[in-house]
Amino acid sequence: MKKTGEKQMSETFALGAVLALAGGFLDAYSYCVRGKVFANAETGNMVLLGIHAIQGEWRTALTYLVPVLAFAAGVVAAECIRSRSGTWPGIHWRQLSVLAELCILLAVAFLPQRWNMAANVAVSFVCAVQVESFRKVNGNIFATTMCTGNLRSGTERLYRWLQTGEAEQGSRAAQYYGIILCFIAGAAAGAVTSRLLRERAVLVACGLLLWAFFVMFRRDEAARPESRTH
Repeated sequence: MKKTGEKQMSETFALGAVLALAGGFLDAYSYCVRGKVFANAETGNMVLLGIHAIQGEWRTALTYLVPVLAFAAGVVAAECIRSRSGTWPGIHWRQLSVLAELCILLAVAFLPQRWNMAANVAVSFVCAVQVESFRKVNGNIFATTMCTGNLRSGTERLYRWLQTGEAEQGSRAAQYYGIILCFIAGAAAGAVTSRLLRERAVLVACGLLLWAFFVMFRRDEAARPESRTH
């Protein structure tokens, strides 16, 4: 994994921005095409689960419970991939995570509407793998498939910059808000593309992940041995 200064290629803003575009796209896709279920926003799914459960609408409640469980499974899968880092020479475990996401989403593109629950399970799983595998941008804790934490951290940094005038705080705030804007742009693109391509729209997210996969192959020769330990 290439390092730029002290940071890994997997922590650069450019890669984080692309992954945020994909994250926003997938949330819009699952909502617009796959039965108004959020793939990333598991808090929202939990709220809807509680609402439908208390109303006795158990079948509907189940449609929101399953993505939550799939998200949890995705976190476990990402940790399993990381635990085996170093097993596959020449490739970083985060690249394997992205490759797994890509393969699963390719399958989702060909699932018909009657298999929406399976599609939502797959997308939620993919989003969990991504958020667990990519946690930092330029050393700051970020999420690329949800924005609540980014909004909190970005606003905190903005407040500190306004209070102290420290350039570093302003730079970090800008990066957080930049990731949020990328997520929103991805969601907007997902909504438009979903109207045009329906189930196949998820192939656009596959393209973004494919770019992320190959860009992480760029590395400094000196950084190779060390990169496998991160």
